[in-house]
Amino acid sequence: MALSRFAQPINNTGVHPLVEEYVRAETRRQFFRNGGNALGMAALASLGVPNLMAGEAAPSDTAEPAVFTPNKLGLPHFPPKAKRVIYLHMVGGPSQMDLFDYKPQMNEWYDKDLPDTVRNGQRLTGMTSGQARFPIAPSMYKFKQYGQSGMWISELLPWTSKIADDLCFIRSMHTEAINHEPAITYMQTGNMVTGRPCMGAWLSYGLGSMNNNLPTFVVLVAQPTNTEQIQAISARLWSSGQLPGEHAGVSFRSAGDAILYINNPPGVSSDVRRRTLDGLKALNEMNFRAVGDPETHTRIQQYELAFRMQSSVPDLTNIADEPNSTFELYGDEAKKPGTFANSVLMARRMVERDVRFVQVYLNNWDHHGNVAKRLPSQCKDIDQATYGLITDLKARGLLDSTLIIWGGEFGRTIYSQGGLSKENYGRDHHPRCFTMWMAGGGSKPGTIYGETDDFSYNIVKDPVHIRDFHATTLHLLGIDHQRFTYKAQGLDQRLTGVEHAKVIRDLIA
Repeated sequence: MALSRFAQPINNTGVHPLVEEYVRAETRRQFFRNGGNALGMAALASLGVPNLMAGEAAPSDTAEPAVFTPNKLGLPHFPPKAKRVIYLHMVGGPSQMDLFDYKPQMNEWYDKDLPDTVRNGQRLTGMTSGQARFPIAPSMYKFKQYGQSGMWISELLPWTSKIADDLCFIRSMHTEAINHEPAITYMQTGNMVTGRPCMGAWLSYGLGSMNNNLPTFVVLVAQPTNTEQIQAISARLWSSGQLPGEHAGVSFRSAGDAILYINNPPGVSSDVRRRTLDGLKALNEMNFRAVGDPETHTRIQQYELAFRMQSSVPDLTNIADEPNSTFELYGDEAKKPGTFANSVLMARRMVERDVRFVQVYLNNWDHHGNVAKRLPSQCKDIDQATYGLITDLKARGLLDSTLIIWGGEFGRTIYSQGGLSKENYGRDHHPRCFTMWMAGGGSKPGTIYGETDDFSYNIVKDPVHIRDFHATTLHLLGIDHQRFTYKAQGLDQRLTGVEHAKVIRDLIA
């Protein structure tokens, strides 16, 4: 009886007929794409630069001793100020004029229409484009100046105000995106079109791991106390895009197993799991040698990391060893899995164990209405916990080497969406100006950068585009954004894209 295609014997070359068929089917374009880099490296080696084949810089008799060691990609390009990142993304767009961008002049403008000369033809979202008028809604919250920097901070953030001089405020962030989907994608990946690598994936690819038993890039999605208006968050935001799949973020869950399928199935011992993985690795290595698909190596590494995480993750997620002083610092909410306070405590435990990039998302900052109840709830979720995180890292000697980023994807309008009263109002999306802050990791503490007009509507001094922010973040990690590329689809892809981006030196200590 004839053998089926899948049961055909291995031929005398040691290659299965199906593999031979796959290789023959490879197109000329695939061949040159996969082999182009190898041919170029071989040519360089033939010109007398053999170390390039090993991914090392050529020695120089005149060069001074290096104070850091570049990896095989030649990164970092220069000594980094930060080694790790904790990125706190406030999904929905926090209201800058209710938190950080104090505009007392607006009290005199209550319920007056936003002047056309201020709006200057800006496009509107579908939520307010049909409004007959755009009445000014002054912030209902009180502000005070704090620290030597004199930063104005809302009464909603009493704990944050205590660390004002540890923070580096940017009040002149701006973007072109006016809706959530493109805006959050833009902030995370440098492009409004989905499918690009996010910042965490770029840093995983470029700088690699600092530990053997945990992922390089971890994602935590915190649950807000108030859930009136939740935006969609999915793995597209922590995708590796065109980069190898191993650089995508690993999402930790707050209930059940921290990572799905990490534990052995019932009845399977660690010895059996180890032998199974060894067998899979051997098969995958055979497939890689025959086909050369880099995703095969990604699969091998994921299996191996999962096995190592069986012992490291339970230790990481067990906060029972934390002293009472930790929960006095972060607040009692830190004891509850899934809260923002618990998430940032977990972020601290991760960077202690040298996780390179921790992304924390907190939803429900989309204040289209009911600012009076929703904004205080959101601020209570983050205020003491954020203070605790920075204070804790500082006490442990980790703040200088860990960059903290806080912010959303855009800001909010000074005019009210829907009904307006002295006691309540709503605010629509506003891309022209919003506030973010950084702390630690070489950022300049006590800095207030950028200014907006009296309406917190337009930037009047020192604008900072998303591309500039990404370029500055990479710089703090020792990376020249213009030289940090990945070849995909015939282009040298970059986090900062192809348009002009600059490092904001005034934000760097």
